[in-house]
This record gives sequence, structure tokens and C-alpha cells, in this order.
Amino acid sequence: MADDTQTRTASRQRFRVVVATTVLLSFISFWRAAAIVLNDLGSSAFYASGIAEQAFGKAAPWFILAVMLFANCVRMVYIESCTMFTRGGVYRVVKEAMGGTLGKLAVSALIFDYILTGPISAVSAGHYLTGLLNDSLDYIGIVQDLPPNFSSMVFAILVTLYFWRKNIIGLHESSEKALRIMYVVTALVILVLAWSGVTLLLRGGHLAPWPAVANLHFRDDALGWLKGSSLPSIGVLAALIAFGHSVLAMSGEETLAQVNREIEHPKLKNLKRAGIVIGVYAFLFTAVSSFLAVALIPDADRAHYIDNVISGIAMHVAGPHQLRLVFQAFVVLVGTLMLSGAVNTAIIGSNGVLNRVAEDGVLTDWFRRPHRQYGTTYRLIDMVVLLQLFTIVASRGKVYLLGEAYAFGVVWSFTMMAASVFVLRFKDPRPREWRVPGNFRIGKIEFPAGILLIALVLLSTAVINLFSKKVATVSGVSFTLFLFILFTVSERVTARRRAASTGMDQFNVAVTEQVSCEQVRCRPGNVLVAVRDHNALEQVRFALERVNTDERDVVVMTTRLMQGPDFTEHMAADQFSEYEQLMFSRVVSLAEKTGKPLSLAVVPGTVPEEAIMLTAQRLRSSTVMVGRSFKMPAQEKALRLGMAWEKLPNPRPRITLQVISPSGETASFLPGPHAPSLRPEDVEMLHRVWLELVADPGLHGLHHNQIIAVALRRLAAGLRAQDRESLLAELRRLAGGR
Repeated sequence: MADDTQTRTASRQRFRVVVATTVLLSFISFWRAAAIVLNDLGSSAFYASGIAEQAFGKAAPWFILAVMLFANCVRMVYIESCTMFTRGGVYRVVKEAMGGTLGKLAVSALIFDYILTGPISAVSAGHYLTGLLNDSLDYIGIVQDLPPNFSSMVFAILVTLYFWRKNIIGLHESSEKALRIMYVVTALVILVLAWSGVTLLLRGGHLAPWPAVANLHFRDDALGWLKGSSLPSIGVLAALIAFGHSVLAMSGEETLAQVNREIEHPKLKNLKRAGIVIGVYAFLFTAVSSFLAVALIPDADRAHYIDNVISGIAMHVAGPHQLRLVFQAFVVLVGTLMLSGAVNTAIIGSNGVLNRVAEDGVLTDWFRRPHRQYGTTYRLIDMVVLLQLFTIVASRGKVYLLGEAYAFGVVWSFTMMAASVFVLRFKDPRPREWRVPGNFRIGKIEFPAGILLIALVLLSTAVINLFSKKVATVSGVSFTLFLFILFTVSERVTARRRAASTGMDQFNVAVTEQVSCEQVRCRPGNVLVAVRDHNALEQVRFALERVNTDERDVVVMTTRLMQGPDFTEHMAADQFSEYEQLMFSRVVSLAEKTGKPLSLAVVPGTVPEEAIMLTAQRLRSSTVMVGRSFKMPAQEKALRLGMAWEKLPNPRPRITLQVISPSGETASFLPGPHAPSLRPEDVEMLHRVWLELVADPGLHGLHHNQIIAVALRRLAAGLRAQDRESLLAELRRLAGGR
């Protein structure tokens, strides 16, 4: 047995794995980056002001405004952290600044934030939908209303289960989708502002009460353990308590660290531009809408719309009741779209953070075991969704209860981020591309007063929330400690197992800036085989059986998807993931069985198809082999790879694409412009036309390709003329008959 183990270890050491550190990204503009962040941050506009008003009264808009302005300061802290760590986030920054223990505490609080983001967004969407249904029933004369809390709870459960299934299968995130959602939301914001402005001009409105102590009417559960004391009557402390109840309005800043790596050049300039767009948009949507709610909705109707305030604005603008009801329907449609998207973001974000923690050895392999069919980390997704479903049921559909608990993870993760950036100013004093303003020198030491002030405001808010928010404190502390203990125990178990393991850690990993023939040690004209699932390696088996490796090299690559808010940019040998090791171990086993050599490569990227094609271009591959996906037919898989080929920089190579099914059947495609494969009947028709035409004395020199050229020009002209629909119908018939 010992000899067998040594043989396998030596065999794996002969296979060299090249890990590229340049991510093959589809870089995005600052508009798209801002859209991704706002899809998370902007969703709080639908519920934050209502929760704050329930806590301490109609002065809430002033504190929502203060939170939106202070969010710009927190965003500056994140921007500075992004200049230090391209793929940073709370876990990475806190771990670098304060060590692994506080890093685990920080990520535990962050996961609590993600766990609650889904339920509060889904329940809030349910309240908007239920409110619309009840208003519609009242309009048509049906007095029976749907119970808001129960209906919202049921809707939230259904939405969460839907996105659980989508994430188990594997749901692709897209900046294009985020941008389209923001187009619709922007239309809503413009409509709300314009229509509300006209209404205020026609019949006036009420400004929110000035945020003085006398205007802060805290409900009993909004004071927590401070109830009965004189502290809430002190101006500064009262303002801090109210600020703490409003701080959930700036959730979503962590997403900025997630998208930073994908922002196009010049990165820092565009990152700051995205920050400005986020700040302006959040002010116009979240802050202004909270003032409009107080100005337009009468006190007698406020309780009816307290959980769906933007619907309340829609129903109290000037105009016929039918038109206002249509406006409310538009609000509900957009709100449901945005809030439901936040549910998906919460699942994806928490799964990404937990995967990052697992890659650091904090979680055992059991949690990261991929799904047999889809290759996703389904156990982590199951754990997150179960906690979200428990939270929804425990809240009984009450947005206020969820909002009170939600603030814990938000404020503590921000506090630890700001404190860590402050510590890193001294621990790592190297120059940064950009720094948070407010720095002065004491002798040779630069003191970051700006960051310290931001950290102190966050810490003060976090501490006051511990005493004023019972629900948040009890649930947040309990969950954070539970997760921290789980991380600690799991890390020790993982450390012992890794110390005893000698199998998979024996790959010879070489880190390189980008893949090339020299680094991968392959010749031009090689066969590139893309793999993703260790249970679906039919394309590797096919390549090893069919390719003569004396004449053509075989390169097996996998794409390391750069998704999740806490993924690091450093990919040294100790961060070569165990899933990649497992997959390459099985690839090597197939190579050993055939006795053929191959090369291995890990290529990071955000879109697998684009990473595959760019790697093929850099390696000068002649053939690309992929396995047939469980989610799409071979033609669709080839189409996606073909569209990725179109994005390659010139000169684009000639590549043969082969999609291999589990049974070994092969479908071959040629990306880009190429001579089409004509059916025998089409060739026969072309020849008959040619015979007919060359009978004309003036066409004796006519060739078949010239007939095709004329036909193509006529087709192109027809697509721009009245014949377009008839031509498209015929083409659809032909395409469907293939």
C-alpha cells in the first residue's frame, strides 16, 4: 500500500499545473458597476424609511438623509481598500489587518447580514404585492382583504425557494441584467419625482418634523434595554439611537468590493465615478422618497402604507384613482423585480463568501462538496437558504422585525472594515493610489483622522444598537458566535486532515501572469480541453483516445470563476482550491490509464466561454473540446463559445470546436466566418440554376460562387425591405427543421 501511494504521488508530481494570475475578464463600465451595487443598495429604498418611521416617528427622513450622506464616507473606505486589494472585502481586509480570529468574527457578522438581506427583501416585496391586491380589491368593491403579514411570508418563501433552485442549478450573474433593471428603476424614480413635484405644486405638502429630541417618538421596543432610562432624552444619544435605526438604508456597500476587479481601465477613476453615481442615485431614490412619503401621505393613511411607502406615494399623487392604481402597479412591478433580485444577490453573495472562507481552510471539505449534476456547492447554498427560510417564518412576515435584526450585520461589518483600513495605514504604510481624505502629519507619521472619525461614528452606532435593539443584539450575537465557533472548530479539523494528507497536495503548481505556450509547455496547434465538473470528463477521455500526443499536445484547463464579494486576487500555490485538485486528480488518472501526457491550467475569468476562447487564442490551439452541458444543447453551447470568439482581439484564430456528449458523440462547429456545409439538395439546386443561367450567351463565364454572391446581396437587401417578414418566416422554418 505504501508503494502504491508513493507511485501515485510521484505520478502527480510529474504533472505541472499552471495557474494564471491575470483574470480573463469581460471588463465593465462604471455605469454597469454602479448598477450592480445599486441593485443591492437601492432595494433598501423600498423599506428603510418605513422601518425607521415605525421606530421613532415622522422625523425619520432626516436620519435617512444623514445615513445616505454618511454612506459616501463608508464608500470612500471601501475605495481605499480596493486600491490595496483588487478583490478585497471585509474578510480579506480584516484578516490582513487584525488576524484570522477577528477575520472570522467579521465574516460571521457579514454572513448574518446576507442571511437577513434575502428575507427582508422578499417579505418587503410581498407587502408591496399584497398592498396592490388589497387596493385593487377595494376598488372593485370586494371588502375581503388579504392578510398582509401572512401573504408576504408565503410570497417570501416561494421567492426564496425559486432562487434556491436557480442557484443549485447554477445562475449566471450579469452586469447587463443589472443595468436593465436600473433602466426600469430609473424610469420609476423620474416618474415618482416628477409626479410628486407636480402634486406638491398643486396642493402643497408637509415637511418632515425637524430632528429635535421633542420630535423623536421612540416606540418601546425601539429603545431596547434603554427603555425607562434618561439616556434617550439626551440630544446626541437620541440622535445616535435614531441613526442606528436608519443605518440599514446603506446596506450593499460590500458589493462594491465584489465588482471592483471587473471595472475597466482606468480602474481607480472609474471606481470613483461609480461611487459618485451610487451616491447621487441613493440620495435621489432613498432619501428623497422618504421625504415625499411624509409630504404626501396623510397621517390617517400612513399605517396602511408603512410597509410599502412608495406605493403610498403612488396612491396619493394628483390624478384619477384609476391612473394612480396603474402607477401603484408599476411601483409594485419594479419593486418586486428589484427586491426579488436582492434575494438572489444574498444567496450568491453568502455562497461566495463561504466558499472563500472554505478555500482558506476554515470550512471542511464536506461543505464544499460539489453537486453531482451541476457542480455547485449545494451544501453551502442549502445551509444559507434554510437559515433564510427559518428567518422568514420566525418573522411572521413583519418587515419591522426583520429590519431591527438586519442592522446588526450591516453596522458591525462596516465598523470592522473601517477599523482594519485604519490599522493598515500603520501596518502597511506603502503609498496608495487613493486615500480617504482627512490626513495630517505628526512628525514623520501620517495620522488618518478621516478614517478614524468614520470608524468612531460606526463604532458608536454599533455600540448604541447593542443596547437599543434587543432583537438585533440577541439574534446577531447568537448567530455570529455560532458561526464563529463553527468556523473555529472546522478550521482545526481541516488543519489536522490537511496535515495528515499527502495525496492531492503534491501537484507542482506554477504561478504565471498569463497562460502561454511557453508556460504551459505545449506546441502551437494543440487541443484545448475545457473541464468544469469532475464527474463529467468525457471530453478528456475522448481527447486522450483520439489525439496522437506525439504530434499534438493536449491541454486541459478549467476556469476559476471570479465571483463572490470576498475573492482574493492572489492565487499562489497554497490557494489552489481543493475542488480543482480533485478535478485534476481525476484528469491525471485518465491520462495514466492511457499512458499519454497532458498539460494542466487554471485560468481565472468571469465568463467561462470567454476565458476558454481567449486561452485558445493565447495557446494557439487548433481545436477546443468541451463537454455537453446538462443545461443546454450542443448548438447553444457552441453559440455561446462562438459569441466569445467574436470578442477576441484581432487576429482571431481559426479554431474547430467540438462538443462531446457523455456517450462520446461529437458535434463539430467552426466559430466565425467559414464556408457553410450545404445539403445535397441545395448543391443540386445551385447547379440547376447555374445550368439554366449559362444557357444565356452573355453568361458563359458564370461560376457557382457568383450565383451565391448575388443571392446573398438580394437576401441582405430583402431584409431591409418589405419582404423582411416573409424571409424571416422561411428562415425560421429552415432553422426549426434542422
